[in-house]
Amino acid sequence: MPQGDARRLPPRAYCAGGTWPEAVMEEHHGARVAQALAARLHAAIDKKEWSVAELSRRSGVARYTISKALAGEAWPDLLTIASLEKALEADLWPGREV
Repeated sequence: MPQGDARRLPPRAYCAGGTWPEAVMEEHHGARVAQALAARLHAAIDKKEWSVAELSRRSGVARYTISKALAGEAWPDLLTIASLEKALEADLWPGREV
């Protein structure tokens, strides 16, 4: 599937004001989903009292990939999200409400 212009820039590039992940976002649904996912991921890691390294070990997702998702520097793929959700026992996908 071609990525097109929608993924040309990382999610945090669509911040209209403020800093990631609390920033006000431009009208880009994908970037808003990535922002909400990053916030949920951060909260789930905190709730478990895990480090990114621990989540990486338990989920099989590279620390670099987790860090990039948290920082809004990458578009997490479905397998990454599913692996993180399973390890954290938490829903990360925000749905359509964002």
